[in-house]
Amino acid sequence: MAEELDAEPWRTMAWREGTNTELNSRFAAVRLRPTSRDYNRPEAHAEEWLLIEWTEGEVEPSKYWLSTLPADATITQLVDAAKLRWRIERDYQELKQELGLGHYEGRGWRGFHHHASLCIAAYGFLVSLRETIPPSTPTRAQGRQTPRLPDGYRTRRSSDPTRAARPDLDPNPQATPDCRPGQPSATMSVLHKANGPSASGSQFMTQ
Repeated sequence: MAEELDAEPWRTMAWREGTNTELNSRFAAVRLRPTSRDYNRPEAHAEEWLLIEWTEGEVEPSKYWLSTLPADATITQLVDAAKLRWRIERDYQELKQELGLGHYEGRGWRGFHHHASLCIAAYGFLVSLRETIPPSTPTRAQGRQTPRLPDGYRTRRSSDPTRAARPDLDPNPQATPDCRPGQPSATMSVLHKANGPSASGSQFMTQ
């Protein structure tokens, strides 16, 4: 199929900066129906994307991907999803080396789940913070709105301006916060919500 395609579907795409130069190759995307074990299915498979990579000068294509991205996905989105492996491996390396994901020495699933969740939350916060520091991606940070503080907000240990100068004469004494163990804490959003249509539904990219 790749050899029978015309020159029109092929496009030279770059996905990231390499060590010495920009990484790019030729790609083509075709809609098709996979026929794996169709004899065991009451109906045919749904249509999927076939992404083909054929580097200029090579005798034959080097890589293929099947993707369940939406039918209106662009070839740029397909290439970005196909080339996410390097970014995922880099994130995993930084989680282990910089944030201690590999330091867990327990034997229980619950302890490991808590440890991994804290590491991932910390890494997500650092990535979000890094986006605001040039020369990362200042355009993405500019569109982010800073949450507004609620009315009447005071920093911790700050005095109440409405209180009387003499505490013993204050008709509305400040209540002591309940710090007993077991009290539920207020929820706080740590990570930003994902943007784009990929936030809903399951989508896969298989090489």
